[in-house]
Amino acid sequence: MANLNKVMLIGRLTRDPEIKTFGNGGKVANVGFAVNNRKKDKQSGEWVDVPVWIDLKVFNRETGRKMADLVESSLKKGQQIYVEGHLVLEEWTGKEDGKKASKMVVYVDDFQFLEKREGGAGGMGRSSGASSKPAAGGDETIEEVPF
Repeated sequence: MANLNKVMLIGRLTRDPEIKTFGNGGKVANVGFAVNNRKKDKQSGEWVDVPVWIDLKVFNRETGRKMADLVESSLKKGQQIYVEGHLVLEEWTGKEDGKKASKMVVYVDDFQFLEKREGGAGGMGRSSGASSKPAAGGDETIEEVPF
């Protein structure tokens, strides 16, 4: 039986990335992220946005892409990005109460800037450095981002 674990999201950072560096030289950027679902309000009949809060983790890879470094130097709270990744169920035991806990997290495989960054040129750059396609209806400048 085939399996597919692929997540594609467009949303905004809910806080500045939190960076953790490990003794072996590894690095992870923990990113708060939100996307909006739309639903019709039963009382008013108006469409309203309902936020979905998502935790993202972006890693430096041993060989190749240093995406955590790129996140650390380039992303800030409020920025809109496109994310591709996969779901991971993280499980742990609480230090204080000893209870088991878990949460679903998106491990980021790639991302694109969707708006101009402060002090830099245009948006739409891919984190991998590959060319990217402009979003529908957009003619934004494509930015090549070193990795």
